Amino acid sequence: MRRVTLFVNGSPRNGKVVAVYGTLSDLLSVASSKLGIKATSVYNGKGGLIDDIALIRDDDVLFVCEGEPFIDPQTDGRAQEELTGSHTDWLTLNVGGRYFTTTRSTLVNKEPDSMLAHMFKDKDAWGNKQDPRGAFLIDRSPEYFEPILNYLRHGQLIVNDGINLLGVLEEARFFGIDSLIEHLEIAIKNSQPAEDHSPISRKEFVRFLLATPTKSELRCQGLNFSGADLSRLDLRYINFKMANLSRCNLAHANLCCANLERADLSGSVLDCANLQGVKMLCSNAEGASLKGCNFEDPSGLKANLEGANLKGVDMEGSQMTGINLRVATLKNAKLKNCNLRGATLAGTDLENCDLSGCDLQEANLRGSNVKGAIFEEMLTPLHMSQSVR
Repeated sequence: MRRVTLFVNGSPRNGKVVAVYGTLSDLLSVASSKLGIKATSVYNGKGGLIDDIALIRDDDVLFVCEGEPFIDPQTDGRAQEELTGSHTDWLTLNVGGRYFTTTRSTLVNKEPDSMLAHMFKDKDAWGNKQDPRGAFLIDRSPEYFEPILNYLRHGQLIVNDGINLLGVLEEARFFGIDSLIEHLEIAIKNSQPAEDHSPISRKEFVRFLLATPTKSELRCQGLNFSGADLSRLDLRYINFKMANLSRCNLAHANLCCANLERADLSGSVLDCANLQGVKMLCSNAEGASLKGCNFEDPSGLKANLEGANLKGVDMEGSQMTGINLRVATLKNAKLKNCNLRGATLAGTDLENCDLSGCDLQEANLRGSNVKGAIFEEMLTPLHMSQSVR
């Protein structure tokens, strides 16, 4: 019976003595079991491929491979390193089960303060663990380690498709590759999609409305509808708080009890819109057109426009019974033939406002600025008590 000593390709350590019997396939099967690898070929100590079991002699030293070319155990190379102090020898890393072959100088020279440099600069200083093949074990992700190793080789950041840059960044931080961290942060920033601030179109919003149950409260808070055509749509009870509705066409739209608090309605068209019980506190409707709008709710719910900016608006012919316009700004506004019966206009700026033909019965104008305001053809006389503090 012949016996041989088997080593993993390239390693002179952790050999196994086995008996030789049967065929070469039987020997490879035994080698796979003993060495924990998938053996496919056997070489002698000089790198010669053994293809017949009859060529094996008693006490031969053989090196088993998994399909890769023969790797010299480098016993002579290690001795030469000890004599010359060279740090450019080749070594193999086992990173998460995947093998990488590189030189010591690659790991040390480009980033001398990194963890990899400290691990391999002084031989065995860190007591690096090795697998049966002599590869240095590193418990990290191989797919994220590969771009880092290539960067240390040629100084360029190259990441293949499908590799998450955030994963590579975390590996660079772990290994302390400082110069690469900056490159990765810039690459991640450039890879992020640009923020889409484009306005929502009528088609998109109608699709959104159709997909929403009728009893659900629709929140459009802070959305951008600038320039959109939302005319004749049923927008009741929708929350448009702080939304951008500038230059929108909302003519004949039903905005009953909608929340337009602090919304931007500048330059919009709301002619003949239903604004019963609408909330427009501190909204900006400067230059908007609200001709023939209905703010009057038969149930008694009053529209609230307190503190709104209504400079230069055209509200001619609107029904605004009981409306709250307290401390609102209506400078240069057109309010001809409006029904403002019982309206709250206390502290309101009505400078140069055209109120001709309005019904101001029981309206509260105390503390309002009526400089240059036009009160011609009033339906009911304005009592002094309505405007005096």
